[in-house]
Amino acid sequence: MSKPIAVAMSGGVDSSVVAGMLHAQGEQVIGLTMQLWNQRRLPEVQGAGATGRCCSIEDVYDARHVAQHLGIPYYVVNFEQRFEEQVVKPFVADYLAGKTPIPCTLCNNHIKFDQFLEMADGVGAERIATGHYAQLRHDEPTGRWQMLRSIDRSKDQTYFLFGLTQQQLSRTMFPLGGMEKPAVRELARTLGIPTAAKPDSQEICFVPNGDYAAFIDAYFKEQGIDRQDLAGELVTADGKVVGEHAGVHHFTVGQRRGLGVAAPQPFYVISTEPETRRVTIGHGDELLRRSARVNQVNWISIAPPSEPLRAEVRIRHRHLGAPATLVPAGDYVEVRFDEPQRAVTPGQGAVFYAGDLVFGGGWIA
Repeated sequence: MSKPIAVAMSGGVDSSVVAGMLHAQGEQVIGLTMQLWNQRRLPEVQGAGATGRCCSIEDVYDARHVAQHLGIPYYVVNFEQRFEEQVVKPFVADYLAGKTPIPCTLCNNHIKFDQFLEMADGVGAERIATGHYAQLRHDEPTGRWQMLRSIDRSKDQTYFLFGLTQQQLSRTMFPLGGMEKPAVRELARTLGIPTAAKPDSQEICFVPNGDYAAFIDAYFKEQGIDRQDLAGELVTADGKVVGEHAGVHHFTVGQRRGLGVAAPQPFYVISTEPETRRVTIGHGDELLRRSARVNQVNWISIAPPSEPLRAEVRIRHRHLGAPATLVPAGDYVEVRFDEPQRAVTPGQGAVFYAGDLVFGGGWIA
């Protein structure tokens, strides 16, 4: 008999369908849920009736209910301490450093795949399966595991998965990558999955109201950290002071709302300077950039190139992608866009594509 497959069960419809379809195919399935964040912490940012976030207490209940419905073994493992150390604290530190981090990518890199594989080993599972919308294939000539976008482009999650290693991918399954979301929900109904009609999660699990700055303020208060030293000036590109702010973590490159500056033309955040606590604002054309430095690049589908390479580059999750030339430069890659791009934001991911193939990605400096 083949070894069990450990399914990362988040309590949503996607991971529930993965468990159900593998079970229906006769696989030995073990459901595992990671408890990542205590939702009772920082009640001031929870919001009245905050919904739509992943990894809540209700999600754990739903995952257990699905496992019981399928008749598969199910376990919950508490990773709250590791999650805070490897995701929450870097998230806060990045915002204070003037960056706009992607906590879901950090979670995928350091928790949902790294630690989850350890959990799978603990229950004797050879492979893991998740509800992510992405596709994998093994390239025989190179021996590499390659990642491709999902069939359902509107649900594609490869942007958040660029940090996965070959070792992790060799043990991973993405069963939903070749399916459209409506077909997933229909399969859930066919399998009698209790979460078939459950809405998709939208918010970050530890920021249920979507207000990152309010979360950081509340986190500082909980940790007893003085926030008085975070205030600074709003300045224009020529250095003119036009206002004050309560901390650079309240701003991200490209932001328009909440600046508190009246002008005939709208102002946007152009850059943040944590050392001087200055936030520079300007007009739309000042947001355009022709290039970006990308650090800590992880090459997935191809070996690290030594020569310039053409690619389509996504610089944020909702970005459609822009044609560019990738220029390897030692420990980083310089991305040279064919056309200037708006709001190239430090801390965001830059992910490189050739059609559906994911070359890899890294972090914008």
